[in-house]
Amino acid sequence: MPLSEPFVFTKDKLLKFLLAIAVFAAVDLWVYSTVRSSLRANAAETRRNALVLLARSAPEDAGLRDDWLASIADSLPGGAAVYLIPDAEDPSAYEAIAVDEAALELWNGIASTDDAAKGLESAYYFENYASSVKATLSDTPVRLFYAPVTDDAQSELLGIAVFMAPETADSGLERLLTLFALGVFALFAAMTGVSRFSRDSTIGYAVLVLSGLAVVFIVFPLVEAFRLSFLTDGEYSLAIWTDALSGAHLQSLWGSIRLGIWTATASTLVGFLFAFVIYRTSARGKKFLSAIAQMPVISPPFSLTLSILLLAGNNGLITKQLLGLESFSIYGLGGLVLVQTIGMFPIAYLTLASVLQGLDATLEEAALDLNASRWSVFRTVTLPLAVPGILSAWLLVFTSSLADFANPLLLAGNYRVLSVEAYIQVTGRNDLGGGAALSLLLLLPTLTAFFVQRNWVSKRSFVTVTGKPNLKLVEIASPAVRIAMTAGVWLVIAFVLSLYGTIVAGCFVKNWGIDYSFTLSNIGEALSRGKDAIRSTLSLAVMATPIAGLIAMASAMIFVRKTFAGKRVLEAVMMTPFAIPGTLLGIAYILAFNKTPFLLVGTGAIIVINYIVRELPVGIEGGVASLRQIDPSIEEAARDLGADEGMVFKSIVLPLVRPAFISSMSYTFVRSMTAVSAVIFLISARWYHMTVLIYNFSENLRFGLASVLATTLIIIVMGAFGLMRLLVRDTGAFDKTLSR
Repeated sequence: MPLSEPFVFTKDKLLKFLLAIAVFAAVDLWVYSTVRSSLRANAAETRRNALVLLARSAPEDAGLRDDWLASIADSLPGGAAVYLIPDAEDPSAYEAIAVDEAALELWNGIASTDDAAKGLESAYYFENYASSVKATLSDTPVRLFYAPVTDDAQSELLGIAVFMAPETADSGLERLLTLFALGVFALFAAMTGVSRFSRDSTIGYAVLVLSGLAVVFIVFPLVEAFRLSFLTDGEYSLAIWTDALSGAHLQSLWGSIRLGIWTATASTLVGFLFAFVIYRTSARGKKFLSAIAQMPVISPPFSLTLSILLLAGNNGLITKQLLGLESFSIYGLGGLVLVQTIGMFPIAYLTLASVLQGLDATLEEAALDLNASRWSVFRTVTLPLAVPGILSAWLLVFTSSLADFANPLLLAGNYRVLSVEAYIQVTGRNDLGGGAALSLLLLLPTLTAFFVQRNWVSKRSFVTVTGKPNLKLVEIASPAVRIAMTAGVWLVIAFVLSLYGTIVAGCFVKNWGIDYSFTLSNIGEALSRGKDAIRSTLSLAVMATPIAGLIAMASAMIFVRKTFAGKRVLEAVMMTPFAIPGTLLGIAYILAFNKTPFLLVGTGAIIVINYIVRELPVGIEGGVASLRQIDPSIEEAARDLGADEGMVFKSIVLPLVRPAFISSMSYTFVRSMTAVSAVIFLISARWYHMTVLIYNFSENLRFGLASVLATTLIIIVMGAFGLMRLLVRDTGAFDKTLSR
């Protein structure tokens, strides 16, 4: 069934649309001009009164005039003044005094003009005069204001103050007014276009809202970050990029790429091992193995690093207390690969699990019937069929490793990675432009990996079986191989459990590495110092969760079921945050939303928006995958019965994609609770985050307090994940049995 076209254009509708927006544009322009003129008049009157008062403050004592003239710059930012003393013998002659050479030079250049003569004449008669002639003072546009300086009785003219004041209009307020006028016009044009050209206004407005969200919260911040990377002292320059492309930063880029290659390779091997043992062998305890294997991906990013430091750090339990190692260091590439592999192999496992479980056993059975060995079947049949999934898993982990910020922040040591360099550039050197350039540089390999991964995924088949499904898999692993692989899986599980057990144990140790005596004081102190962060993190994550879920499902429905101009572009923009490093998104949001009209930095709203935008692509992908398996005729039947798009979405689509909807919300909640890379730039005293507090405790060697907060965060996240599993139960309808 062809997808419906939501917009219909006719000549009559187009003419009426153009007429409507022309009329509205005229009204909008008239209102804008009127308000701007009023603003300028009010600003001019306010400035006039201020300058009159400033002139009255001029001292009668000649010895104090230089100090008064020097203070003008504070009262009149960007401006200056010249003090004219009338000649006692020739009233038309004046002695000019100024502490600003540029001001004196400007006055000498215009003193002989008719406008200056008019101003001096007005001041001579004790009247103020605001010149309409524009002048320039040190590249700043100014207007001159002539004010008489009199004695206390206002009977004698002591002098004339010629103020050189910057333009009276508030450029920021005028810019905001201009943006508001343009925004109102664009909104009217868009809404009028939807109402006139859309078959169903609900879909039209949904596309309009999604486009607005994409432009404001994705495109605009990235453009601002890109623009700032070319600005030095307010002028366009390549200096920032010259520094970013220097040898030191390129070395950091190569460090990130090398770390990503090692991590992706190791994680894919471990993930394939888990997926094969759980779904292609008859090993026991599969549900337990699967649950533990997913723990690292839904736990705080600092948790595993914290545990590694407690066990193998400079004062670690194993390295220092048990083995007495002095020269061993977990910091650097080796430690990072270990931590990232344990933290990211679940990504590869979840990707490969569906691939190995979905393989048709017919080819494997045929190969075995032809007396092929088990190794030959695996090498020539199973592995080639799984190659797209393996490459997809490798590229997903590689992308995640490049964007990882939390683990290198604590464990990199002397090993340099670009994500941490960008963070130091912003927080340590207060160089937003440099941080933006480094983050954009990191985006190059990230986007490359992302688009390659998308290319491979697009080649996979998403076919729903309509005939009799094959619910049988062949166990091609021999008993010895199965035992060896299962043992390897259990070793990894034991290591993962030991890491989480160490975090829990750290809650009850007085001073890890020095004093291992039992204590409960860590719990009270950590919860007391972290209660505000816990409350902020939980409340912000709860606010973001339903919004992200609804936007994701609505976006998925539009992308799958509708066609409209620019759909592919909108879909690509909505999916872009998945490939953007968190450091880049955080820096971009600081730049974009720290000025009018979007002054959001320091508020909880900017953190909620970051949560939604950052995790939206995963929810959209889940919704798209679910909708592609739902026959559109169900929705068509509802429309034939008179239901509009809103009713179809609420009563048909949402119930059918309920698992994907709840999974999307759960994923957003989990990732919001454990976020760090972008949030660390956006937190404020009012809105703090648990992961940042855990990092601060860890950096200050307060491992007990960090362990308590990490354990608390794990409990909250695991509780949410468990609730999601209860709401979306696996019916087992597509489970397959293994035959040997």
